Amino acid sequence: MADSALTRHVVTFGRVLREAGLEVGPGRLADAMVGLDQVELARSDDVYWTLRQTLVSRAEDLEPFDRAFNAWFLRAPVRPANRDGEPELPVRRQGRTEKRAAEEGSGGEDDDDARGWSAEEILRVKDFGKMTPEEFARVRALIGQIALRRPKRRSRRLRAHHRGRVLDIRRLARESLSTGGEPLERPFRRRCEVPRKLVVLCDVSGSMESYARALLLFVHAAVGSGKRVEAFAFGTRLTRLTHDFKTRDPESAILAATAKAVDWSGGTRIGASLKQFNDEWGRRALTRGAVVVVVSDGWEREDAHLVGQEMARLARQAYAVVWVNPLKGSPDYQPLAGGMRAALPHVDRFLPGQNLASLEGLARVLGDIERRHAA
Repeated sequence: MADSALTRHVVTFGRVLREAGLEVGPGRLADAMVGLDQVELARSDDVYWTLRQTLVSRAEDLEPFDRAFNAWFLRAPVRPANRDGEPELPVRRQGRTEKRAAEEGSGGEDDDDARGWSAEEILRVKDFGKMTPEEFARVRALIGQIALRRPKRRSRRLRAHHRGRVLDIRRLARESLSTGGEPLERPFRRRCEVPRKLVVLCDVSGSMESYARALLLFVHAAVGSGKRVEAFAFGTRLTRLTHDFKTRDPESAILAATAKAVDWSGGTRIGASLKQFNDEWGRRALTRGAVVVVVSDGWEREDAHLVGQEMARLARQAYAVVWVNPLKGSPDYQPLAGGMRAALPHVDRFLPGQNLASLEGLARVLGDIERRHAA
């Protein structure tokens, strides 16, 4: 087998591919390692075709894979793509009537509409930590709407559907009673889609204070979107907030969470909190088949090795693991914190979470998860 250095190299390359939009999970990385063990690593063509065969499944992924391979293995210069957390601001086009009114009205007053910017678009990309209380109140309702999108799964139960393939014998017999026992119409059933379990672990330590309120509003809206949603907060210990977040008022829910989490705005013990979650709730099969979202900046004050160990336990049980880090929204950010580096090999998708646009990206990722560890 390849040595540990090659393993780390391929795992990191998998994270690069996930950032480029490819569905690369631990299973595919394991297949890639098995394939690389059978070829000559000194031959770049052998390495290229082995990785392409095991890590690419769609035709549209060929171009980003080639770009990533050339940049990572061949050190070829590649033009960076636009970051997900910093989308370009669309310019609102003014009609003739609006343009004439703007020219004749204020005489060059410098406001948002005169520049062509939408106030909502400006708030979409503004950092939560830099918002005023009035701006934060405006985005609160938008956060609630974004969080309604949930990951789906195919239910084992069959429901009546006009495009189903399974004949509904019971309904067929019941409806044939009105026609003298003649089955004039054949009803069918098929498996329907239901929301998948969603577990959110939110870091409420002092280093996350600027973002915890907005992210907890997202968690509160997710809990209110339906059943099978669990919410936890952690700093130096783990606190379950699911029952407190079932109220409709988000402000009262956050106040209750603040009072319940005694380690609010305190230190950070990510590894110990994850261990408590795995020991107490993982054994109850809470994470089995669930999408787990960890919201944290990755700053670990104790043993970073424990973070990697417990994240590995979590990834083995979960359907997918998504890590949201508000610091990733900065173009200069690098995951150098010990806890973050230890967790990344076990994360299926690493996303920013510093503004409204990044939460929209998180909702899209959650809604598009179709295969295990392919977030």
